[in-house]
Amino acid sequence: MTHARITGTGSYLPEKVLTNFDLEKFVDTSDQWIRERTGIEKRHVAIEGQSTVDLAERAARNAIDSAGIKPQDIDLIVVATTTPDRIFPSTACLLQSRLDVHGCPAFDIQAVCTGFVYALGVAEKFIKSGSSRRALVVGAETLSRLLNWNDRSTCVLFGDGAGAVVLEASEEPGILSTHLHADGDYEALLRVPYGVSQGFEAMDEVNSKIEMRGNEVFKMAVNTLGRIVDETLAANELEKTDIDWLVPHQANIRIIQATARKLKMPMERVVVTVQEHGNTSAASVPLALDTAVRDGRIQRGELLLLEAFGGGFTWGSALLRY
Repeated sequence: MTHARITGTGSYLPEKVLTNFDLEKFVDTSDQWIRERTGIEKRHVAIEGQSTVDLAERAARNAIDSAGIKPQDIDLIVVATTTPDRIFPSTACLLQSRLDVHGCPAFDIQAVCTGFVYALGVAEKFIKSGSSRRALVVGAETLSRLLNWNDRSTCVLFGDGAGAVVLEASEEPGILSTHLHADGDYEALLRVPYGVSQGFEAMDEVNSKIEMRGNEVFKMAVNTLGRIVDETLAANELEKTDIDWLVPHQANIRIIQATARKLKMPMERVVVTVQEHGNTSAASVPLALDTAVRDGRIQRGELLLLEAFGGGFTWGSALLRY
C-alpha cells in the first residue's frame, strides 16, 4: 500500500516586524491587552512590493532543500492561500514558474485558516491514488493587505508568512487520516464581505477588509476543535495519550490551550509559535511544524495531530506519523 509521508519542511517570515508596542502608537490598544487575550507579541508584515508568491517561494525552497530533492522532482503543487497574487493565474502556477517546474498540476485551495490542512488532505489523495509521487504543499498569506488598521479587534491578530512541506509516496505510514469539514451558515462571523464578482466598485477601504465577531468565533473554534479531536482519535482507534505532539493553527493561545486540555496534553507537548507571528491563516500550521522539526522537538516516528479552524467556517485535522 502506498502512503504519503512528509520528507521535508520549510517556512519563511518577512523581515519587517510589527510589535505590540508598535501598534500602541497608532491603535487604541496595549501590549498587555494583546498578550493576555491572544498570546501574540509581534507579527511579520510583507513590505511594499513583496507578495504571497515571494513568501511561498522562500518556504518552498526551504522544504525542497530539507527533503534533499530538486524542484524538478516535484510532480504536484498545491498552494493554500486567501491572499493570491492574481485573480488568475493561481499562486501555485506562479510558484511553479519561479521554481522552474513545468507540466505538473498546480492549483490553489481557499479554506482560509484551514487551508493547509485541506491542501495536505488533497495532496495525500493524489499520492495514494498513484497520480503523484512527490507533492509540494504550501500555505502562504499576506493577510496584512486585508487589515483595517483602525479596527483594533482585528489588526492586532494577523500577520504574513509561509510554510511548506514535501509529501512523498512511501511504503512507510505517514499521513494516517485527514478530516475536512465546512459549514457556510456561519460566514458572517468571520469574513471579508465583498469580492470580485460583486464588482470592484463595491470594494472600498472598509468592506474589503477582514470582519470578525471575536467572541462568537472563539466559542465556535473551541467547541469545533474539541469535536474534531474526538473524531480523529476514534477514526484511528487511538487514545489521547497516543499523541506525541499537537501542532495547532496559531490563532489565539487560549484556543490552543483549550484544545490541549481536550487532549489532556501538557503544553510542553504543544507546538506554540503564535507569539512570534500572530495568525498567519493557512501558513500557521506548516510554520509551527517547521519550527518544531528544525529545533529538534519533533523526531522521526512520532505521532502528530495537526488541526485548524477558519472562516467559512472550515475546520480540519490531519493525523500523521512524522
